[in-house]
Order: sequence, then structure tokens, then C-alpha cells
Amino acid sequence: MVDRTIQGGDGIDTFPFPVELSVGGVGMQVAPMGDTWPSGGPLERVHRIDFHIVLLFGAGPVRHMVDFTEHEAAAGDLLWIRPGQVHRFSPTSEYRGTVLTMQPGFLPRSTVEATGLYRYDLPPLLRPDTSQLAALQAALTQLRREYEDTATLPLSLHTAVLRHTLTAFLLRLAHLAASSAEAPRQRSDSTFTLFRDAVERDFATNHSVSAYADALGYSRRTLVRAVRAATGDTPKAFIDKRVILEAKRLLAHTELPIGRVGVAVGFPDAANFSKFFHQHTEQTPAAFRAELR
Repeated sequence: MVDRTIQGGDGIDTFPFPVELSVGGVGMQVAPMGDTWPSGGPLERVHRIDFHIVLLFGAGPVRHMVDFTEHEAAAGDLLWIRPGQVHRFSPTSEYRGTVLTMQPGFLPRSTVEATGLYRYDLPPLLRPDTSQLAALQAALTQLRREYEDTATLPLSLHTAVLRHTLTAFLLRLAHLAASSAEAPRQRSDSTFTLFRDAVERDFATNHSVSAYADALGYSRRTLVRAVRAATGDTPKAFIDKRVILEAKRLLAHTELPIGRVGVAVGFPDAANFSKFFHQHTEQTPAAFRAELR
């Protein structure tokens, strides 16, 4: 991936996009996985990135943690990790395949919106079917060919061609993400969509299922049915998972005292926050933070 890091005050390394390592200094790279990052050491610790990574696996299984969730990828699967997400490479997995990295700002805003580059609600692990995989592999092969061809066009045109070719690949990838197993269920019911958006907006201050139901104009029973159909969880479990994810991010990314982390996710009382965190993770907040250092 990179050969330089920024050490955060929280002890977690941030890997910046390595412009100096990309061919021609453009804001993207595409290469075999083994050629793109050093082996061992820091990458096996929790770290974060400030750019996009798309991994197309040529072999498996590979276990990879993204935002504190372990994913197991097989040959032909893709893993899409977005800027700011915490992740960790597995020391026991062999990473084989192709990796695409992209610097934020390399593509114009219209393309960013069309491709859903910042859809953090979509699952990172994608499993294309045979025809989707063939199309994605062909698009990625063409992108790599254009990326490595620096002789036939001046840099400005080379960069423009890369942007267009990258857009074609990302549009296919975005379609796969939107039609993946989790996404259509989440988008099929407007009741759940409204609830999900409300939770994303208010989870730090509102943990009450009844309050969300009242604000959205639904009965509690209607909300329970919609959320269970979309996710398999109850509304309360959905809210709690979002709160826990934010708490983990704050514990990992910042040096806020644990009590302040609790306040940031809606627990004015530090003891109640610690009890809630332990109930859902089987760890205290302090133990979770210490494990990442």
C-alpha cells in the first residue's frame, strides 16, 4: 500500500495516498496486491486510510477487518474500503489479486455522486456473480492497461483517459454494491429507509424506538416489521449497533476520555456507557482502546 505513515495522537497510523509511488504521479494506482504494500509489520495492526481501496481477490479465503467487523473474502470477491475507515490486514491470509487505490478529488463531483464513493452505509464486501465478475475484471484490466501506458499520450490526456476508464469500472462496482444482498433489502421499504436515515442523523442523542416511530409517523409495530424485514434485527438492535460503531471509532481515533466518548454517543453517565459497551462487545471501553494500541 504505502511506505510512509502519519502517527496519530491516538497511536493509530494513518496511511496517506502515495502520490509519489503512482505512475506519472496521478491520483490513482492499480497493481497486483503484492506489489502495492510492504509485507508484515504495521499493516497487521489497526490503521486507517485517507483514500479509497478496492481489492479484487484472486484467491481465498482472506479475512480482513473493516470498521471492527471481520469479513471473509473468497476468490472473485471484492472489498471496498473508503477514506477514514479503520481496517486491518490478516497476518494469516495470503493476499492475491488486484488492488485499486484512488485519491479523493481525483474524480469530478458528478462522478463521485453517480458512483456512490462515500456510501458508508453499503457493505464493504461484494460478491459478484459470474457475469458481473467477468465485466468487472475486463474493466479493471483495461484500467490497468491505461494506467501503465504512459508513452502514447501526453500526461493531461493520459489522466483524462484514466478518469473516464476508472469511472466505467466504478459505475459497474456501484451497481454491484447497490444490488448486493444487503442493499436491496434496505432500499425496498421506504419505512426502513426513513428510519435508517433518521438513526444516522440522530443516534447520538436519540436511542428510543418509540421516539423514532413517533417522529416518522409510524406505529412501533410497523417500524419493527419494516426493520426486521430489511435487516433481520429489531429497531433497538439497529440503533445500538450504530451507537457501538461510533463509540468504537471515537475510542480508536481520538484521545477523548472514555466519559467524553460516552457523552458523544448519548450517555451522559460514564458508568452507563461502560455497561452498555460491555453488554454489546464483552469488553470495557478501556480494554477495547488498549487492544488497539
